[in-house]
Amino acid sequence: MKQWQALPRIGLALLSTCTLLFCTSVQAVENMEFRGALVNAPCTLRPGDEAIELNFGSLVNKFLYTNTRPPSQTFSLHLDDCDTAVATGVKLTFMGTESTALPGLLALDAASVARGVAVGMETGAGQALPLNVQGSTTPLTQGNMTIALQAYVQAEPAAKANQGIVEGAFTATATFALEYQ
Repeated sequence: MKQWQALPRIGLALLSTCTLLFCTSVQAVENMEFRGALVNAPCTLRPGDEAIELNFGSLVNKFLYTNTRPPSQTFSLHLDDCDTAVATGVKLTFMGTESTALPGLLALDAASVARGVAVGMETGAGQALPLNVQGSTTPLTQGNMTIALQAYVQAEPAAKANQGIVEGAFTATATFALEYQ
């Protein structure tokens, strides 16, 4: 009986030895690197404001021919938990592809069907915010604050003069940056 009990032990030892023979050694190599920077941001951009979608709805081309641009659409950037001990102001920059016909305004994305218009941005008071140009300093308020902004669609001069505005869906994509002072 002892002879049969030893057989499983011998089989287990043989299995362990075979496993060790067929194992290859694994060598760890440093192949990942993580980087970053810790900063003391004076404000927090409110969740949802990092990706703003503004819908101009349906714009009538006849209105663009007679008025150049319809009324502006409002939108806001919300800065929360601002600490004026860290910074006292913020400068806003909108970046994107500039319209060749209307410098300072945002060109329509290439996939747009519409043609002959561009998108402009301005402060809530109507002061132009040219694309790819850093705006003036807005004073920070301790706590929460809102930066009121507007966007508008404007007919390109040649498209307006030649009745060359092409109707259809359009998108224009910009990125904004906040630089604290």
